[in-house]
Amino acid sequence: MKFRTLLGSAVVLASAILAATYLVQAAPSGKTVQFKSGNEMISGYLSAPSGAGKHPGIVVIHEWWGLNDWVKEQADKLAGEGYVALAVDLYRGETASDPNKAHELMRGMPQDRAIRDMKAAVDYLSSQPNVDPKRIGSIGWCMGGGLSLQLAIHDPRIVACVVNYGSLPTDSADIQKISAPILGNFGAEDRGITPADVHNFEKAMKDAGKSADLKVYDGAGHGFQNPNNKEAYRAEATADAWSRITQFLKKNLMK
Repeated sequence: MKFRTLLGSAVVLASAILAATYLVQAAPSGKTVQFKSGNEMISGYLSAPSGAGKHPGIVVIHEWWGLNDWVKEQADKLAGEGYVALAVDLYRGETASDPNKAHELMRGMPQDRAIRDMKAAVDYLSSQPNVDPKRIGSIGWCMGGGLSLQLAIHDPRIVACVVNYGSLPTDSADIQKISAPILGNFGAEDRGITPADVHNFEKAMKDAGKSADLKVYDGAGHGFQNPNNKEAYRAEATADAWSRITQFLKKNLMK
C-alpha cells in the first residue's frame, strides 16, 4: 500500500514537471531582428505565438524611454494573445532611465524617420510566413501612443490602432487619412493630453465618420499603465485598459 502511494506521488510529480516544462517551452519568447528602413538597417524585438499558421501582426511602439524590457514584455504578452508582435527600436539601440535623457532622445528622433521606421516594421511583418499581411495593427504608449496614431495616418495597411496616453492629431486632413478603428486609454489627471484633448479628438473622429473608442480614467495620470512609474501607476485602471485592448484587437484582427 505504501509502495502504491509512493508510486502515485512520483507519477503526480513527474506529470507536474512535464507540464511545467511544456509551459516554459510554449510561452512566447522574443528575439532581436534586423530589417531595412530606407538605406539603413534597424532592429526590433520580435515575439511570436507558438501555434502554426498565419497570425495577425502588431507593431509595438515604445515610450520615450526607448525599447526597454517593459516594452519587450508587452510584445511577449501580445504574442501570448496570438499576435506576432514587433517592437521597433526608434532610438537605434539607446534607452533612458531618467527623464532628461529620455527627453533628449525623443527630441533627437526625427518624426519622418520614425514614421519611415514604423512603416518598415509593417513591411517586415508583412513578409513573415507566419503573419497575415491583411491583419496588422499598432499599439503604443506615451510617445509611442502618438506615433501609433501617426502610423495609422501614414500607412493604410494598419487595420487596428491602439493609443495609450499619446498625443492626438488635430489637423482635419490627418484625421481624414485614418481608416483604422482607434482605441484610446487616457488619464484624467494627464497634464499633457488632457480630457479636453481627448473629447475634441473623439468629436473630430465622429464628425469625420471614423471609429474611435476612447476612455478617460479618473484618478490616473500620464504613464499609468507602467508599474515602473511608481507614482503614476494605477493597477486597476491598467487591468481595465488591458482588457479593453485585448477585446479590441480580437474584434478587429482575429477575423
